[in-house]
Amino acid sequence: MTTLRPIELRCPICTTAFTSRAVQTTDSLGGEATDFRARSVGVQPLPYFVHRCERCGYAGTEEQFSEGAPLTPGLEGRVWDELAPRLGAESATGSEKYEFAAKVAAWQNESPRRVADLWLRAAWCATDEDDVEAERYFRRHAVRAYEEALASYDGVDRDDRAIVTYLVGELWRRIGDERRAGEWFDKVAGEITGPTKDQWLVKAARQQKEAPQEWFRRAA
Repeated sequence: MTTLRPIELRCPICTTAFTSRAVQTTDSLGGEATDFRARSVGVQPLPYFVHRCERCGYAGTEEQFSEGAPLTPGLEGRVWDELAPRLGAESATGSEKYEFAAKVAAWQNESPRRVADLWLRAAWCATDEDDVEAERYFRRHAVRAYEEALASYDGVDRDDRAIVTYLVGELWRRIGDERRAGEWFDKVAGEITGPTKDQWLVKAARQQKEAPQEWFRRAA
């Protein structure tokens, strides 16, 4: 079961002090879905791993609100120009917080892999919010960022390339582009680094290409 704790934060952009909620404990049901989302008991913890300032829109993890958090030149202007105008009277949903955090991460020149992870979590939250259009939108941003990470020399650790390649295929499948999904699933075998490590990914990629279905994989 997920339990939350209140935390006090101060925005590094506008210096607004506010209270947010963060995850204190969470229990997993075990296993992962086909896009590697873990199952949790009770309240979904995802929305509480990131936070958003409701005055300017700056968003990120608790550490990114700490004193002395690094800010790239021009970030403040982009936050005020592009994020602040989108703020409303209602509290942010989980998907909105991750969307804003992904944009801030990109403006902070964080790695495409990091940005992709945030977009993917936005999609997961949109699923819980029953917002199909937003889920699809966030998955497109995630898959493009993962592709960018794989295209760079050191964007993804060698031992992680197979699993990220599979994930790109699965995201395209969920978006509805079977051709792109199949192309990426076919690449998985070539990214395996050892004779036995991650061989399950080859089987999973074949299944999702030929007879896709939702399943949960138990963690090793």
